Amino acid sequence: MDTVASPLAERAISRVPEVTVAFWVTKVLTTGMGETASDFLFQHLAPPIALAIGLIGLVTALVLQFRARRYLPWIYWFAVAMVSVFGTMAADVVHVGLGVPYLVSTAFFIVALAVIFAWWYRSEKTLSIHSIHTRRRESFYWAAVLATFALGTAAGDLTAKTLNMGYLSSAVAFAVVIAVPLVAHKRFRLNAIAAFWFAYIVTRPLGASFADWFALPRTASGLGWGTGPITLVLTVAIIGLVGHLSRTAPNTV
Repeated sequence: MDTVASPLAERAISRVPEVTVAFWVTKVLTTGMGETASDFLFQHLAPPIALAIGLIGLVTALVLQFRARRYLPWIYWFAVAMVSVFGTMAADVVHVGLGVPYLVSTAFFIVALAVIFAWWYRSEKTLSIHSIHTRRRESFYWAAVLATFALGTAAGDLTAKTLNMGYLSSAVAFAVVIAVPLVAHKRFRLNAIAAFWFAYIVTRPLGASFADWFALPRTASGLGWGTGPITLVLTVAIIGLVGHLSRTAPNTV
């Protein structure tokens, strides 16, 4: 049975990182990497094999994360990266495999995320990531994270393709949108938890739109640098940032 940690112990046994600038930068990079890595796998492998690789990676990462007794940067961000890859795959399968329009899939993932949040709040009376110190709360957290990645993928494709904005214009638009919760929190006292999750959701289409713009061919409104090279560059950048976080995170020592 889950037990509630004392306020003094919560920081030491936290299973998620502190929300810092490095957190947001790493999060955006993982969203872009997940987008191009998923595209790369689907381009070079049969879809069932690509999907199986993504699922195996996701399960492996989450098993490691749930076995960890506290936040460990390498394990946590590996899990985020694999959620990013598989979340992209899930959204793409819904559209490409099942033929569901981006508008419909975006609406579906909004409802799915709302259900997760409602269930989480009903069970735990909070959606704060600062309270992720029990296995049940962490289960809700990762379910929400997976849903945000799928939602962000669908929303990004909706603006870039269905609305014909293209990837660069979509990325700029989401860069503006992600400032909304910050301003609303600072100027209009928007609840910090609501502001966090608003921004967290938007990081997905923001990072993915920029990654697609760099990777996809010019015929698809991209620069044509390729999904493989962009995935590699983003992975190296993520490894560097996670190495930095491993040295500086106060709850990993």
